Amino acid sequence: MRKLFTVAVAGLFLASALTTADARPKYKAAFEKKYPKVGESNKIDCGVCHPGAKKSEKNNYGDALGKAVGKNEMDEAKINEALGKIEAEKSAVSGKTFGDLLKEGKLPASK
Repeated sequence: MRKLFTVAVAGLFLASALTTADARPKYKAAFEKKYPKVGESNKIDCGVCHPGAKKSEKNNYGDALGKAVGKNEMDEAKINEALGKIEAEKSAVSGKTFGDLLKEGKLPASK
């Protein structure tokens, strides 16, 4: 019985560790480095791409970045390349691209 308890606790610990490992700190770091002006007046966090509590939910910027970079990319150069690539795409703001908003120091999508 004691062994079963130990295995169960270890399983819970492992499951919680896997959940937190899903974060994309390299994406955030690349975004902050590429667009420092945006960070001057906005909080840069997961909400740049994920507007809700569910991380599976993405806004239009998150969808575009996901298509450009692929899933779980860890190479900083590839992430940076994808960020630049989607600058030309239309944002939700009429007549503005993601790049236009970013150059103005604004978030590329509303949360």
